[in-house]
Amino acid sequence: MSHNVSFFATCLADTVFPDIGIQSVRLLEQLGCTVSFNPKQTCCGQPLANSGFHKKAQATMKNLTTALLEDGSKYVVAPSGSCVLQVKEYPKFFKDDPVWKKKAEELAAKIWEITDFIVTVLGVTDVGARLPGKAVYHPSCHLSRLLGIKEQPLALLGNIKDLELVPIKGQDKCCGFGGAFAVKLGPLSGAMVIEKVDNIKAAGVDYLIGADGGCLMNMKARIDREKLNIKVLHVVEALMAGKEEGTK
Repeated sequence: MSHNVSFFATCLADTVFPDIGIQSVRLLEQLGCTVSFNPKQTCCGQPLANSGFHKKAQATMKNLTTALLEDGSKYVVAPSGSCVLQVKEYPKFFKDDPVWKKKAEELAAKIWEITDFIVTVLGVTDVGARLPGKAVYHPSCHLSRLLGIKEQPLALLGNIKDLELVPIKGQDKCCGFGGAFAVKLGPLSGAMVIEKVDNIKAAGVDYLIGADGGCLMNMKARIDREKLNIKVLHVVEALMAGKEEGTK
């Protein structure tokens, strides 16, 4: 059965990791979804909201809500637990505005993080990927702790042929990104990512895989600084590995 999906790319996929967006759409289409993308979409407003600028954030939230509801798709899917969590919290920002609260609730009810969508809605745990080597999976905080999405990414990664998932010390710890946290508390954030990367390095893996661009950006910067031979992949890039020519 085909599912109509409106794809929410997120800022980091749009500006820093375009392959995440491209591979997400390709993966969804390979799984039988009809995917639409509204170019009117912007940031989810999380940076402003987390910094306390709730009124200013509402303008961005209204724009994104309109864009993602415009085509009437049954589902909205995004490759970021952090952004999905923010959208699911939209109704509380419009609690005093009945019109926008209703729209926010409609969007919050239909938005899904991509691994959760694939496993829970599509009922798929093996997408036919192949990626030889060893990998560490980083369970990002918003995805695993606040959305409660823990087993879905692991189920998908566990079925990638020739890929061995390796546990590490402090696997569930925050990588130190946290958006504004990394800016406001730079030294603490830096110490956290150093600890995380040290544990990854000690595991002797080929890949670091995660489901949130912010965390991956943070850890990749440290990995690159240390000139480590560890490739950083979003989960959708891992799930597309070995499936088509040109997949990185």
